[in-house]
Amino acid sequence: MEMDLNAQVKKAGFLQRLKEFPSKLKDGVTKRIKNVQKFAKDDPRRIIHSLKVGLSLTLVSMLYYVRPLYNSFGVSGMWAILTVVVVSEFTVGGTLSKGLNRGFATLIAGALGVGAVHLARFCGDKGEPIILGIFVFSLGAAATFSRFFPRIKQRYDYGALIFILTFSMVAVSGYRTDEILVMAYQRLSTILIGGTICILVSIFIFPVWAGEDLYKMIANNIIKLANSLEGIEREYFLSSEKTSKETNSCAQQYKSILTSKSSEDTLANLARWEPGHGRFRLRHPWTKYLKIAGLVRQCAFHFEILNGYVLSDVKIPQDFISKIQGPCSIMSQEAGEALKAIAKSIKTMKRDNVSVNKHIEKSKSAIQTLRIALKTSSSETEKELLEIIPGVTMASILIEIVNYVEKISEAVEEFSSLAHFKETPDPKVSPELGQHQLLHRGSVKPVLEGDNEEENSSPSHVVINVHDEQPPTTNEKKVSGVEKTRVDVV
Repeated sequence: MEMDLNAQVKKAGFLQRLKEFPSKLKDGVTKRIKNVQKFAKDDPRRIIHSLKVGLSLTLVSMLYYVRPLYNSFGVSGMWAILTVVVVSEFTVGGTLSKGLNRGFATLIAGALGVGAVHLARFCGDKGEPIILGIFVFSLGAAATFSRFFPRIKQRYDYGALIFILTFSMVAVSGYRTDEILVMAYQRLSTILIGGTICILVSIFIFPVWAGEDLYKMIANNIIKLANSLEGIEREYFLSSEKTSKETNSCAQQYKSILTSKSSEDTLANLARWEPGHGRFRLRHPWTKYLKIAGLVRQCAFHFEILNGYVLSDVKIPQDFISKIQGPCSIMSQEAGEALKAIAKSIKTMKRDNVSVNKHIEKSKSAIQTLRIALKTSSSETEKELLEIIPGVTMASILIEIVNYVEKISEAVEEFSSLAHFKETPDPKVSPELGQHQLLHRGSVKPVLEGDNEEENSSPSHVVINVHDEQPPTTNEKKVSGVEKTRVDVV
């Protein structure tokens, strides 16, 4: 009986799962479709890139589908399809990097491979495989060792890999075939065709520029620093729970900067392969972005330390906080405004030194006020020293953050001169007053005795004619002419 009961329970459970399977399947499919839609909406360029790769594959497939092309290249047309698959990258810089590396590596390795085969044939049937083996060993080992050099690893690693592959294939396959030149020509031609199609599609059809992504990332990271600085200041000095919840997301924005180094290095390396486009010239100083990014990241590490003190349970005397609150708030606000001005300068590619320097000077002035407050507090406080150490540490970290903001400003200033940023006109100076203008023009004519015999009895006088050339105001638009003033000289 007990066994029958267990069997009935299992059967009922199986039937229940079977009934629920369609609804679970529907829910799972719907959930995955929504995830795919969200993923595509986050960056629609991913869909465009997928369509571009499909277009490139369709174009190179014509080497097989069109009979005259197939008669010219034969089965070597598969190399063009393989090239499209491995060369197509998301950015123009990535496609150019792989395409040029593959093209030049194939050309050089193919030429060396053909030369090695012809040279080995002079050594006879017995010596030919030995010579080819020596060539394959030597060049393969040398090319592999070159991949350990940082510069080659960074920019030409893919080319070195293709060089090893192509040379080995040509040298080894040339031992068993007599049409080595025809084979090398067909493979090289199809690889060049596939690479050229990828590059043209990547550049001329909705291009994605690595350099543009890099400069946007640097500017956005600086804005994140500004938002985090303001968020930490509000969260620490405004103790209400509501304010703390509202500013918590802003205070945590710096965390994404701590892990952005690999992305920045990759984008900077790919941007150097790209031609001039838009606001970026051919030899744009992409490496300077990495210098700015390094300073931004170091500043973000100080935010991590500062945030640890803000979120800690250490209680600082309220009277001490009240003394440093004003200078710290000013430092945070002005440093944040300076960072926003720097980010705006990078985004618009216009210099704004006046605004940035103004905020930095205000921050430095607040630093001096803070130092005076710290000296006064340390001499007047009756509390134990250990109670105010966290507050002093926070103030010193904030001072260090202001110093890093100044370093970022100097790095951006150096970068702006190399990138030929436009000058931002001073709003206080009117463009109409760009040249020195004479506001009044007139003549002074002394009247001498005897010039007017009818007025001999009158005293000597001077007539001054003044021509007012100032632009009329709203109430004086209808007033014009020459003002004359008569000044009697006794």
